[in-house]
Amino acid sequence: MTTSTISIEPNSVHSELSNEIEQNLLQALTELNAQSTNTTIVLTARDADGKIVGGVSGSTSYGWFLVKLLWVSNQLRGTGIGKRLILEAEEYSRKRGCHGAWLDTSNPQAREFYLRLGYSDFGVLGNGQDKQPVGHKRWFMKKSL
Repeated sequence: MTTSTISIEPNSVHSELSNEIEQNLLQALTELNAQSTNTTIVLTARDADGKIVGGVSGSTSYGWFLVKLLWVSNQLRGTGIGKRLILEAEEYSRKRGCHGAWLDTSNPQAREFYLRLGYSDFGVLGNGQDKQPVGHKRWFMKKSL
């Protein structure tokens, strides 16, 4: 048996290392599960100067589109950009063979946004009255495409 070291990595390399770990995991899953096709999806919204003012990123796997991130600049929230980003990502996912989409959020306003787009809760993690932060919830949501 070989000896391995375990270390906590500095914040400066978290993104790079997380990507490497994810790629290794996806490669292993592809080898184990022939039906596992992983496609990354990234859509951006840009202003007239080319600056990113919104974006969505996710991945497809096992017939599902996972919404990993959705962000819209504060100045443009409520203008429909977020809705357009999600709907276009869902459409792209449909074309890639996805039958559903899922995500998780701990933001009550984001949850309401997704409910309006047809998502529904399929699970929730919540903190009890004796756990910090008190009352925090994370909703897991899905939608048929």
